[in-house]
Amino acid sequence: MSLLEIRNLSVEFETAHGLFRAVDGVDLEIDQGEMVAIVGESGSGKSVSMLALMGLLPWTAKITADRMNFDGQDLLTISQKERRKIIGKDISMIFQEPMTSLNPCFTVGYQIMEVIREHLGGTKKELKKRAIELLGLVGIPSPETRLRAFPHQMSGGMNQRVMIAMMIACNPRVLIADEPTTALDVTIQAQILELLGELQKKQGMAMVLITHDMGVVAETAEVVNVQYAGQQVERQDVKGLFNAPRHPYTHALLNALPERATSKRLPSIPGVVPGLLDRPTGCLFNPRCKFATDKCRSDAPDLHSKVLCHYPLEDGMPTNNHPGVSVAEGNS
Repeated sequence: MSLLEIRNLSVEFETAHGLFRAVDGVDLEIDQGEMVAIVGESGSGKSVSMLALMGLLPWTAKITADRMNFDGQDLLTISQKERRKIIGKDISMIFQEPMTSLNPCFTVGYQIMEVIREHLGGTKKELKKRAIELLGLVGIPSPETRLRAFPHQMSGGMNQRVMIAMMIACNPRVLIADEPTTALDVTIQAQILELLGELQKKQGMAMVLITHDMGVVAETAEVVNVQYAGQQVERQDVKGLFNAPRHPYTHALLNALPERATSKRLPSIPGVVPGLLDRPTGCLFNPRCKFATDKCRSDAPDLHSKVLCHYPLEDGMPTNNHPGVSVAEGNS
């Protein structure tokens, strides 16, 4: 049995223009100590999927799932009180923007101690000692002094380390990192990702990494979920995904990597992820897919197929049964 298992997760929002399905039939499965990456462009429903798991979406969101289990407990049926014991303690989430996630009115030490007090309890002396240990663990120098600092007195990289300290304070079994390096410069990004990798191995946590960076995925993840327009289009182990992507969207994402460029002009995917008012019929990726056929434009692929495509690729190219593009054309 997987540590965390989600089946057929959907999230809908009521808007002025009608119901918008931001997440549509997404699955997630992760074992203890495993690193799973969720990739896709902005608007693919990556963050919304995990916020639904954490129970952090607004009341206007309608969340449904066939299954949402954590360590044998059904998160869909347990009480809010029982769920609060799990969320923040056993399942934690690092958010994209540390400056908006931390409260500017309280010191970073107070905010770390508040997390520990809420879930584990302890005396003020014990809480302070644990907070100092955590700041040292995430690489913040002079942790005793930094404990009294406010978020605005620290850099973006330092604040992200504080966020990580807060999220690992209760030794979570699953850590969700939602683009944890978005607002940081390249050097600090590498340090934060290295820190997360070390903490994951040291504490034996399962980790869900939400990212746009396929290079990071190649170096850190074991399994990759690819999402597009709220749907999960492909799931593979990292080696299989990079060597033989099966969905045209995954194929296009990998082709856009600079190290894979075969010409001076970097390949790109035309168009944008569809929203509520420009959603195409058939396959949601068909307006941007160079392999799309009339069937792709009229019929949606089976939402629960292993690869969300009428004609999955083999070795990055259409198979012989593809009616619209021959293998020779695909290679041209």
